[in-house]
Amino acid sequence: MNRTRLIFIGVIALALGALVSAAVYKNLQSRSAGAAQPGIEVVVAASDIAVGERIEEKSIRLARFPEGDLPPNAIRDKSRVIGRGAVLPMYRGEFVLPNKLAGENAGSGLPALIPPGMRAMSVRVNEVVAVAGFVQPGTRVDVLLTGNPSGGDEQQTTTVLKNVLVIATGQKLERSTAGEAQMAAVITLLVSPDDAQKLTLASTQGRIQLALRNPLDTNQEELAAVNSGALYKGMPKPVVATAPRPRVKHTEAPPAPQTFSVEVYRGDKKEEKTF
Repeated sequence: MNRTRLIFIGVIALALGALVSAAVYKNLQSRSAGAAQPGIEVVVAASDIAVGERIEEKSIRLARFPEGDLPPNAIRDKSRVIGRGAVLPMYRGEFVLPNKLAGENAGSGLPALIPPGMRAMSVRVNEVVAVAGFVQPGTRVDVLLTGNPSGGDEQQTTTVLKNVLVIATGQKLERSTAGEAQMAAVITLLVSPDDAQKLTLASTQGRIQLALRNPLDTNQEELAAVNSGALYKGMPKPVVATAPRPRVKHTEAPPAPQTFSVEVYRGDKKEEKTF
């Protein structure tokens, strides 16, 4: 009887042990499955990447994210990124997206920042022209020209280009992260081919001045040119000398000559002659 009881207790203990082991195994399996939650590997920046920098193997890495947390154009293959230039700054851990990269085979540096159909034009500036150094990469400016369009003494100022993007100051492709002024002798602007011709001609016709814009201000309103006479209130407008109109002489027609007639009689014939 005691033997039977011991066997019964042993069977119950084995059954309870099996149940406990199964529960523990199931719990551990669910935890490991949660830790290895399925996701998608995408390319992110392994370190800070500056504008114009050529992306190397060490600059990027693969990171796994849930599919619902990924941007629609996330890049999954490193080979699509390596060797391309950055057109926007990227920081460590940030997604590497196509709109932040130059086109394939476009290289790196300044040429990679020029979109198709656009041109990079450099102009020489000083502290005044460059708005005390606050014209930096990424800012937008208007280009003003002052000169003598008619070759006279009166100065005239006109806006040649509006809302132009600055892509470089000197050899720097990024603005100061602290927002400090950066002085440079040359500023490079991103312009269309037509505007490149205007800018080249303006640099030979007079003095160029840059006007810094708010990046949110995209107003393209046409402005009339301003003459120096418009700066002084009450100043009489210059009188433009006009050539005197030639007088037309009206000549009267000569009076008709006076005539007289003479009657001549020859026999019984009568003739009348007019003189």
